[in-house]
Amino acid sequence: MKGGAERAEILHRSVRVALAASAGFYPFLYGLGEPVLALYALFAPIALGLLSSIPGSGRQRAAVMLKALPVGLVLVALGTVLAVQTWAAVLGMLVVGFLLAFAAIAGPRPAGAAPGLQLFYILACFPPYEPQTLGPRLTGLTVGVVLLALCELFLLPQPAGETYRWSLAKAVATAGDTLAGRTSPSPEVLRAAGTRLRLSKIPPAERPAGPGRAMRGLSQAGSGARRLLEQLAHLTETGQLRDLLRDGGWADTRDDCRADERGGARIDTASQWLLPQVMSLCDDTAAALRAGQAAAGPQRLDAAISAFQKMRVRQAAEPAAEAPASMPVLRRQAALLAVAESVRILEISVRVGLDGRRTPPIEPRELFWYTEAATSLLWLRRIVGNMTLRSVQFHNAVRIALALGAARLVAGSLDLTHGFWVLLAVLTLSRTTVGETWAAIREAVAGNLVGAVAAGALLIGVGQHTEAYAAILAPGMLLAFAFGPLFGIAWAQGLFTLVVATAFAQIAPATWRLAEARIVDVVTGSVIGLLCAMLAWPAGARQEVRRTMAGLLRECGPLIKGTVAALTAVPPGSAPAPPTLPALHRLRLAESAYDQFRSEPAARASVSADWHGVLIAARQILLGAQWLPRFDMPARALPPDAAERARADARAAAETTDRLAALCAGERPPPDGTRPEPARPPTPPLPTLIDVEVWLTSLTAQLSRIEAGLPSAGGRAAAEATGGGTARSVTGPGGHGS
Repeated sequence: MKGGAERAEILHRSVRVALAASAGFYPFLYGLGEPVLALYALFAPIALGLLSSIPGSGRQRAAVMLKALPVGLVLVALGTVLAVQTWAAVLGMLVVGFLLAFAAIAGPRPAGAAPGLQLFYILACFPPYEPQTLGPRLTGLTVGVVLLALCELFLLPQPAGETYRWSLAKAVATAGDTLAGRTSPSPEVLRAAGTRLRLSKIPPAERPAGPGRAMRGLSQAGSGARRLLEQLAHLTETGQLRDLLRDGGWADTRDDCRADERGGARIDTASQWLLPQVMSLCDDTAAALRAGQAAAGPQRLDAAISAFQKMRVRQAAEPAAEAPASMPVLRRQAALLAVAESVRILEISVRVGLDGRRTPPIEPRELFWYTEAATSLLWLRRIVGNMTLRSVQFHNAVRIALALGAARLVAGSLDLTHGFWVLLAVLTLSRTTVGETWAAIREAVAGNLVGAVAAGALLIGVGQHTEAYAAILAPGMLLAFAFGPLFGIAWAQGLFTLVVATAFAQIAPATWRLAEARIVDVVTGSVIGLLCAMLAWPAGARQEVRRTMAGLLRECGPLIKGTVAALTAVPPGSAPAPPTLPALHRLRLAESAYDQFRSEPAARASVSADWHGVLIAARQILLGAQWLPRFDMPARALPPDAAERARADARAAAETTDRLAALCAGERPPPDGTRPEPARPPTPPLPTLIDVEVWLTSLTAQLSRIEAGLPSAGGRAAAEATGGGTARSVTGPGGHGS
């Protein structure tokens, strides 16, 4: 059930599109007697205003439409030239269909405009071959798009929503207030603040999804803010945040602790020295986001974290009262160190997101590689990274290109009257799963049957009285463009049949056979779309999300073992830190598959696996692999027994990721190699070992929760055999989860 705001926007959009289409169609047809001009002026607003789902405010949508106009002119010119032969038009349709559908990799706005741009080529590539009409076609298209843009700006314009930058500023401010002790939110409140930064909660027009430096920086800042809030929620649950904030807490060194007046307890001055800097940086970062301008100055936490680690090493090296008493302090310091690193990554990402210019190398370079890359290289990497059979964006582009190409071939070979309706049916009814495609086709065919009967009766009853059709068209468009989105596909298809019948009856003499041609074309396009949906990745993202998650987890195991091996190497620093770029690439593919999976409700409901938890665990592994070798490399070799225990714990965590990867892929997992161990001696109070222990303990707990939600290999096969799925249109902007 649509809410009041959504219903109001649908009604406002129907008014804008109907007015823009009428303002171009009537003057060109009845004032100038130019049917070609009138036809393109009519369909241009319908294509970009109704068939397309361009997100954003009225001003944002108008800007996208005007930017899309040159592309539309090129497509109309290309279609006009390639209409000379069916084979040429089919080849053009394959290329244009793939490129426009693949444009979804550039973000929601290009993805939203793509269906309308597809229609521009479709209209022009059908016979008759009349290159002499190219001028009127381009003029009509230009007038229609400009009129629609003006309506978006001045007629019931959609107001602007909250920007991603402002939402991010509120989340960072919440973290800063929590670290400063100004507020004491519950873990649920902190997690809710992070959840509001999920892309599914952000208006599509505001999502940082582009390949440029600024968009990548804001996207990374959003992930960093969510991770920071989750860390604070966990510290609140365990009480460690309270211990860090209060004026007390146990510490066990002489130089870096001072006596408490209440009873000789010692204060962890190392943490109290770092904590205000972390809090202050959160406040400054939130202020920079509100102002839209990055604060000048160096990166502030790099030197502070290094100094903090030196304090911890010095504390651990000096004689203490009792080792067990120092362990809670070291663990709280490890938690604070992880929080500080999250804030450091967040602050750098915000700088890049607000500035957007190329920067000198930022450590860790693998994480911030994009900050020193040219814009052309960033676009190339985005394109190449999605040109793989593991990319759902590639799946969708291939599926829609093949369907449109096949539809153009059938319509041209059979010389179907108004054959472009065949392609229009494919364009509007295609979905990412065969189940939802079939559901959409059933409704569409039913609606078209009713609409065709009504249109036939109208054409028979009115005959050649053109003025009657002219009187019906404008209010008919208003009703069709409103009732269709409000009541579903059947209403949309049925009412649109009436609209096209009244429009074409004014351009050329028409009989009831026009309605017959409409239903034949829609059924033909529906059959082609359904066949393509059955043959090309019919399950949507349900299986792809499993494959990409399995690949991501397989890359995480070597990262865990390699990170601990680098920290425990003898002599220290002799083993390099493991490369993280392969895992980062797998993470991007997994996120893309998860985004589409979140838009397929039935597929999502049929699987209980915590895919979002897998992404969070992978980010935690990647972050640890970056900052542990950077800030925790020991000056002297670690005790051999303790180092071997750390490596054994890393192997156990890596075995868990391999087992999860096998379960995700539907394979038989390797046996659980972990065995109950006898009581282990306490971990030596060394910062490196404590930080590794805290990292691995947190990972193990998270991976165990994920494993509990994954079915066995046999159970997964049975679920896949019986599961169905629904999905959004592959040509629309859709919703992104993450």
